[in-house]
Amino acid sequence: MTDSAAPTTPPSNPTLGEACKYWLKLGFISFGGPAGQIAMMHQELVERRRWISEHRYLHALNFCMLLPGPEAIQLAIYISWLMHGVRGAIMAGVLFFMPAFVLLSLLAGLYLGYGNVPAVQGIFYAIKPAVVTVVLFAAWRIGSRSIKNEVLLGIAVLAFIGIFFFKIGFPWIVLAASILGAIGGKLMPNKFKAGSSHGTRNKSYGPALIDNDTPTPAHAKFSWGKLTVTLAIFVAIWALAMLALRGHGEHGNLYDMGGFFSKAAFLTIGGAYAVLPYVYQGAVEHYTWLSGPQMMDGLALGESTPGPLIMIVTWVGYLGGVAKHAFDNPIAAGLAGAAVATFFTFLPSFLFILAAGPLVESTRGELKFTAPLTAITAAVVGVIINLATFFAWHTFWPKSTEAAPFAGSFDAIPMVIAIASFIALWKYKADIMKVIGVCAMFGLLYSFIA
Repeated sequence: MTDSAAPTTPPSNPTLGEACKYWLKLGFISFGGPAGQIAMMHQELVERRRWISEHRYLHALNFCMLLPGPEAIQLAIYISWLMHGVRGAIMAGVLFFMPAFVLLSLLAGLYLGYGNVPAVQGIFYAIKPAVVTVVLFAAWRIGSRSIKNEVLLGIAVLAFIGIFFFKIGFPWIVLAASILGAIGGKLMPNKFKAGSSHGTRNKSYGPALIDNDTPTPAHAKFSWGKLTVTLAIFVAIWALAMLALRGHGEHGNLYDMGGFFSKAAFLTIGGAYAVLPYVYQGAVEHYTWLSGPQMMDGLALGESTPGPLIMIVTWVGYLGGVAKHAFDNPIAAGLAGAAVATFFTFLPSFLFILAAGPLVESTRGELKFTAPLTAITAAVVGVIINLATFFAWHTFWPKSTEAAPFAGSFDAIPMVIAIASFIALWKYKADIMKVIGVCAMFGLLYSFIA
């Protein structure tokens, strides 16, 4: 869309029902991990529907990057909360992960009943290189909008070097970036401005419903009383849920699952891959809910299904419920375990947004708050490129390990798929889901002829 063709008036305010249709659709098409999901929401909510301006979108994204938990679903909760309050937040959050919950629960049941399915393996084989391209493309899109000068580019490069070569943990990268942003905001304020009130990058899309200068809605304004009530409600929900599971501490381990995934939810700073070692150690080695190979199979499914990558917890919960006989019926046991793992993993995400969102809204336009967030976004671009590199390495050299990074033969077919996906996204502006769908169909056909 050119500037001359851009709309001159903001769109009409969508009803809760209209918004519900979009969030449900997103739940079914949110492939590609957090980078792909964030890119999808930007394309739809900022560029096409204009429900929120790019400046407000990035401000919310920067905050979500700081939080433990899956940043993409938290961003969806945040935007829907701004538009429709608590009802909107609950709606967007639940619809974001519900399709993945249903799909992974179904796949877990089929996995336990039928083992390896060649057709499904073929689909995964072709989707993985497409995901590599989607993540790289998302890094470019986010970086092109958030990295506006050489200083922010330097932060992105340092973040990539730190996490790729020196294995520095994501929380430390976030902390370092926020410190650099705080210092840079004072010494070089022009380099760390999040954007003017009428940013040039946003003008091509036209006025947004929640625009740069749109006042914070009444329900999103901060007060200590509101914060206290919100915290009390969430503590009560968590305590009541744990109390309801108390009888399953010894038989079925549902109570243990609730406690374990409550802890895991607060350790997911940096996304699913940052918490995987903790989940592996607890679920496989300590509680023996599933085996190591089963955990890896679940991760492959989590990468290839819609929803946050942390949905691996649904898989872990399902297999754990069956393994520990939470109920006599294996399907009921699996669903109970999956529901417990998913509930306690995502409950804190709603807490973080509904409790801290009003405070974040009150900091818009204050450089001392926005400069660290701007630096964090730049660092996250480097981290996303690292994730794409990780995917590419294991996709093109499927037998590689840390000890032998290029073990086994190079697989050329995924490389061809990745290049074709990149051309489709970059040159022909193809829809992400269409690219993934075509790759899935190719993988399905390939499984029958290979």
